[in-house]
Amino acid sequence: MKDIVLGHKTERDELLATQYIQREGLREAVKSIKNNLIKVIVGPRRAGKSVFAMKMLQGQDFAYLNFDDERLLGISDYDDLLKAIRQVYGDTKTVLFDEIQNLDRWELFLNRLQRKGFNLVITGSNSRLLSRELSTHLTGRYVEFQLLPFSFSEFLKARDFIADETLATKERQGMILNLLSEYLSKGGYPEVLLKEIDPKSYMATLFESILFKDIVKRYNVRYAKKLYDLGLYLITNHSSEFSYTRLKNALDFKSVHTVENYTEYLNEAFLIFNIERFSHKVKEQMRSPKKVYAYDTGMINAVKFKTAPDTGRLIENLVAIELLRRKKEFYCYKSKDGKEVDFAVKEGLKLSQLVQVCYEVDHYMTKKREAHALLKAAAESKCKSLTVLTWDYEAKETAVELEIHYQPLWKWLIGDSLR
Repeated sequence: MKDIVLGHKTERDELLATQYIQREGLREAVKSIKNNLIKVIVGPRRAGKSVFAMKMLQGQDFAYLNFDDERLLGISDYDDLLKAIRQVYGDTKTVLFDEIQNLDRWELFLNRLQRKGFNLVITGSNSRLLSRELSTHLTGRYVEFQLLPFSFSEFLKARDFIADETLATKERQGMILNLLSEYLSKGGYPEVLLKEIDPKSYMATLFESILFKDIVKRYNVRYAKKLYDLGLYLITNHSSEFSYTRLKNALDFKSVHTVENYTEYLNEAFLIFNIERFSHKVKEQMRSPKKVYAYDTGMINAVKFKTAPDTGRLIENLVAIELLRRKKEFYCYKSKDGKEVDFAVKEGLKLSQLVQVCYEVDHYMTKKREAHALLKAAAESKCKSLTVLTWDYEAKETAVELEIHYQPLWKWLIGDSLR
C-alpha cells in the first residue's frame, strides 16, 4: 500500500508541474479550501478534474490517492489507506481523492474522515452516484463544482489568443472565426488541445472506455452492444428530439424500460444530456419528446456517422453546452402551431430569454422563418428578450414591436471576456 501511495505522490507532482490553462471557477474553488465542507468536483472523464483539484490545493501540503488504480479496487480495510497516507505524507489533514466513485462505500469513509477533522477534496465521473450518496450521507456538508471540457474562452487561452478591443477589426474577427471552426471540430478536451493529440482516435477510445468501464462494468449491463448502439445513435442525432418509444423501435430494444435505463446511464457518465420541452404543466413536460446533446462537439465529430456537413446542429449543441456551463435552467420550446425555438431560458417562474441558433440568415426565407418562430413563442410566453445566434451576422431588428438581437456565436461565447 505504501508503494501505491508513493506512486500516486509522483503522479501528483507531475500533474502539478504540467502546463495549465486557468479554468473558469478556479478562484471560487480556491476560496472554498478554507471551509470545512467536502469539496466535490464532478464532470466528464479527462475534462481536467484532477489538475483543477490540484490547482485548488497548490501551496497546501496535501495527500493524493487516485482510485482509477485497479490495485485499490479490492481494498477492504480503509485504515490501511490511512496508514499508508501517514507513512508517505506525515500528519497532513488535507487529502485529494480522485475518481472516488470507484471505492466501495466511499461515502461512509469520507464521513468518518470529515468527523476526524480532515479537509477533503474529491473528484468523480458519475453524476447520479455522487449526488445520491452525498445527499444521503453528507447533507449540507459539501460544496460541488462542475468541470466540463474547455469553454471557448478557455480554448482561446490555450491558443494564446487574447479577446480584447482589437476584435473590432475585420482581421481579428477572421482569426477568431478560424479558431471557432477549430474548436467546433476538435472540441474542448484539454489533452487534445494541449498535447496536439489526434482528436478522432482519442475521442473514439474515450467514448468506448466510458461505455465499457464506467457503465457496463459498474451496472452489470447485460446487453453491452445495445448500449453502444444507443450511445452512438444519440450522439449521431444530437440536437434532435427523441422519445424512448421511438428509440426502442429504431434500435430493436425489447422494452422501453431498458432504453430509459441505458439513456440514464449515458447521462450519468457525462456522455450526453437531455433537455425537456417547456410547459407550465409538469405532466405535459414529462410526456413530450426531449432533445439530446453531447458534452463535447469533438466527441460528436469523432464517433458519429456522417453523411453531410451539419454545422448548424453542431453550433446548436455548442450553445446547449454553454448554457449548461453557465448554470442556466433551459428548455426547448414548441409553440401551439408547431413552430420551434431552440432554447427557452427560465429564471424564477418566467421565461427570461428565447434563443434561436442559425448558422446563417443571409437568405430572406431563412431569416423570416427563425424570426417568426421567436415571435410566436414570445407572444405565447410573454418573453421579450429574443436572440438569434449566428455564425457571423450582427444586427438589431424590430418586428411586431419586439426587438430581435442577431449576435455572432463567438461574441456570445466570450461575452464576459469582453466586459
